[in-house]
Amino acid sequence: MGRSNPTAPIAMAGTDIAIVGDNIQVHPSSIGGQSPEQSLLEPYARFREEPLSALQELGLHVFGTEWRSYDKIVGQEIFYPGFSENMKSMVMSQGRLRQKISELALKRVEVEIVEGVLGPKGLEGETPELRRKRVERRRQIEAQLTQVAEEWTDNMICKMDSRYFIRGAYYLATQLVTRAYHQGIHVSSDEVLRLRHVAEEAAKKKQSIIFLPCHRSHIDYVSLQLICYRLGLALPTVVAGDNLNFPVVGSFLQHAGAMWIRRSFGDDQLYTTLVQSYMDTLLQNGFNFECFVEGGRSRTGKLLQPKFGILSFLLESVLSGKVQDAIICPVSTQYDKVIEVDSYISELLGRPKPKEDLMGFLSASNVLSWKLGRVDVRFHEPWSLREFVQDQQTRVIKSLGPSPTSDMPLKRRLLTTLGYKVLSEINDVSVVMPTALVGTVLLTLRGRGVGKSELIRRVEWLCERVKSRNGRIAHFANFSTEVVVDRALDVLGPKLVGRVEGLPEDTYFAEDRFQLSFYRNMTIHLFVSQALVCCALYTKVKLGGGPESQTMAYGELRDYVFFLSQLFRAEFIFPTTSLEENIRTTLQGLERDRILVVSRKDDGSDEIETVGLHPAERASGREDFDFYCFLLWPFIEASWLGAVSLYMLTPPPFHLDADSWLDVSTFHNKAQLFGKTLYHQGDLSYFEAVNKEALKNAFSRSEEEGIITVARSKEAKSTPRMRLDKEWMPRRDHDGKFVPEGKLWEFCEEISKSRREGKNRRDGTTVQTRVLGLAELVGKDLFEGAVPQADGVAKKLRRRKGIQTKANL
Repeated sequence: MGRSNPTAPIAMAGTDIAIVGDNIQVHPSSIGGQSPEQSLLEPYARFREEPLSALQELGLHVFGTEWRSYDKIVGQEIFYPGFSENMKSMVMSQGRLRQKISELALKRVEVEIVEGVLGPKGLEGETPELRRKRVERRRQIEAQLTQVAEEWTDNMICKMDSRYFIRGAYYLATQLVTRAYHQGIHVSSDEVLRLRHVAEEAAKKKQSIIFLPCHRSHIDYVSLQLICYRLGLALPTVVAGDNLNFPVVGSFLQHAGAMWIRRSFGDDQLYTTLVQSYMDTLLQNGFNFECFVEGGRSRTGKLLQPKFGILSFLLESVLSGKVQDAIICPVSTQYDKVIEVDSYISELLGRPKPKEDLMGFLSASNVLSWKLGRVDVRFHEPWSLREFVQDQQTRVIKSLGPSPTSDMPLKRRLLTTLGYKVLSEINDVSVVMPTALVGTVLLTLRGRGVGKSELIRRVEWLCERVKSRNGRIAHFANFSTEVVVDRALDVLGPKLVGRVEGLPEDTYFAEDRFQLSFYRNMTIHLFVSQALVCCALYTKVKLGGGPESQTMAYGELRDYVFFLSQLFRAEFIFPTTSLEENIRTTLQGLERDRILVVSRKDDGSDEIETVGLHPAERASGREDFDFYCFLLWPFIEASWLGAVSLYMLTPPPFHLDADSWLDVSTFHNKAQLFGKTLYHQGDLSYFEAVNKEALKNAFSRSEEEGIITVARSKEAKSTPRMRLDKEWMPRRDHDGKFVPEGKLWEFCEEISKSRREGKNRRDGTTVQTRVLGLAELVGKDLFEGAVPQADGVAKKLRRRKGIQTKANL
C-alpha cells in the first residue's frame, strides 16, 4: 500500500445535481471536472444581516414567482381549498370501512341481545316491534361508529389545503435546513432524472410512488419533501407517529404532508380498518406516499430490521385488488452529522426517551448555528409493486405447493421479502460520507491516536475498499483527500475527535468513541461478510504462535461464520446468497487483496482445505485484517455481555420458587448496569457494548433460541415477564457459587472465542469467578420482585412458540 498524496483529488463516485434558481447544474463524475460544488437548496439571506433581501425572498415564495408557485407539479393535484374534505369523504366512502362499521354494530347488537338489553335471545319471543327496536339500535350504533371514524379521519389525514402555506413552509424549512446543514442537500442527477420520468409515467396511469427511506433523523422527511418541492414532484403523504402531534408543530406538519398514526393499534378493529381505507384511498387516486421501513429512527447509525405494520397495509391494498399497482422507490438519506446523536447516545445508555413537545422542539434551535456539513439523498431505481407480488407468488407457490391451505404463509413471505428487499436496496444506493470515513478509520486503528498523513492514507484505502464492494462515496468534485478529511474533522468537532497540540505532526484520536460508532456503523453494511470471516479466523490468530498454528480448517471456519451470522441476524442485513457461496466469494476477495491465503486440494476440485493470514498481511502488522475485526468486535462484545447477563436470571440459593418470573424492563436495566461495571473494571473492551439496542437484540435472539421464555399480555397495564429456561439453568456448587459449565457457559465461551484480546481486558481463568460473581451481585435484587408462574402461562407460551405475530408500527 503506497503512501498517499494529500493534494491529490479523492475519487468520489456518483454524479451530483445542484438546482440554483431556475438553473440545473450537473456535477461530473470524473474527478477532473470543473463544476463548482453546489447545494440542491439555495441559501437565503438572513433577516438580521440583510432584512430587505430576506423580505424580498420571502415575498417570492408567498406569491409564487416562477418555480416557487408549485402549480405545475408532476403527479395528482394537491394543495387546493377543499382537499382535506374531499379526502375525508373518499376515505369514509370506502367499502371495507362501511362494511366493518356495519359488522361491529351487528356484533354489538348481538352482545346486547345476549345480555337481555334488546329482548330475549332467539326467534321465539321476537316481535315486529322488537325487530324494529333491534334494527334501530343497530343504526344508532353505526351512526356512533361513523362519527368516531370521521373524527379519527380528521385527526389522521394530511391537510394539503393551501398553496400559500406550502410555499411559505418550503421557505421556512429551507432556512432551517441550510443553516444547520451549511453544505446543503445533494442528489444524483441520473437518479433524479430517472425519478421524474417514472413520476410522469405514474401520473398518466394515476399510480402512486411509495417512497421508502431509511430513518436516522427528523431531517429525513424534511429533506425528501424539500427535494420533491424543488423538483416539481407531488409531495408524498408522510406516515408520522402521533407522538409528534403536539401543539403548533403538529398542525404545521399535518398541513405540510404528515398523516398522524398511533404507534400501536392493539385490537382496535375500527382503527385498523380506517388506516387500511386511508391507504386504499391514497393509492387508488395516485397520491404519493412515504413511510419508514424501520419504523423508528436508528439510534446506532446502521439500518434496523424492517417493521411490517405499514408495509402490510400497502401490500394488502394490492393483494385485495383495491389498487391495481403502485411504484416502490427505496431512498437513502446520509448525513455528515446527525442532529440527534447526543440524545441517541443518552437513550442507548438507558436514560428514558424524553416526550416530544414544543419546548423540546424549540430547545433544538441552537443547532441552527452549527455547521453540520451536508445531506446526501439517493433514490434507488423504482419498481412495480404488482410485478413484485406476482413474481413472489410464483416462487412461494413453487415452495409451498399449488394450493396452500391458508393465505397467511404467502402474505407473510411476501411481506418479509418486501421489507428486506427494500432495506437491501437502500444499502445499495447509500453513499459513505467523509465523517463516516474518518470515524471508521479512527475506530479501527490500534493505539491512542493517528498522525494526519496516516489518517489520510487510511481514508484513501477505505475509499478503495468501499468502491471494491460496489459502494459509493459522497461526491466532492475535485477536492483533495486532505481537504475532504479536514472538512470531516471540522464537522465532527473536538468533542468527537481530539487533537494533540505541540507535536511535529497533527495527531488525532477518538475523543468520544460511543458517538463516533454511529458514523462507523454507516459503513459496516459494506463489510459484514469480510468481518465475519476475519473474526472467525481470529479465533486461531489470537492464540498466537507461527503461521501453521494460526491456520484454520475451512470446515471449522465455515461453522464459526455460521455461528456468528446467526448471532447477528437481528443486527445486520445479510446478502441473499447462500452461506457457502457468500463465504467463498468473500475469501476470493480477501485473497485477491493479499489479506488471507487459501490452500486448496490438488485433485482439481478447487475445494478449500485451510485459510490463514497472507504473508504480506502478516508483514504489514495485520492492519487490514484487524480493520475488519475492529468493525465486528463491539458487536461480539455486546453479544457476549447479553449471554453472560442471563446468569442474573438464575434464582439465588435457597430461593423457594424455582419458576419465578422477572420483570423484563428491570432485567434490561440490570444488564446495562452489569455491563457498565464490567467495562470500568476492565472485563469489557467496548463501552458501546452496553447500549440497550444491542442488548435488546441479544435477548430477542435468546428468546428465539428458547434460552429464555418471555410472557406477554395484551393488557395495557401488564408488564412482560421472563425467566431462564430450565435446560439452560446454570449449576451451583456446595457454596452456592456458579459452576462454569453447562449449556449457558458453553454458549458464552463460544462467543468469547472471537472477542478481542488486549491490554484493556484481563483474560484467564479468573474471569470465571470474577464475572460470574459480579452477575450474582448485580442480579440479586431481581428476585425480590419475582412472581410465581401463573396458571396456564407455560401452556400458552408453548402453543404460541414459533408463531410469528404481526408487528406494530
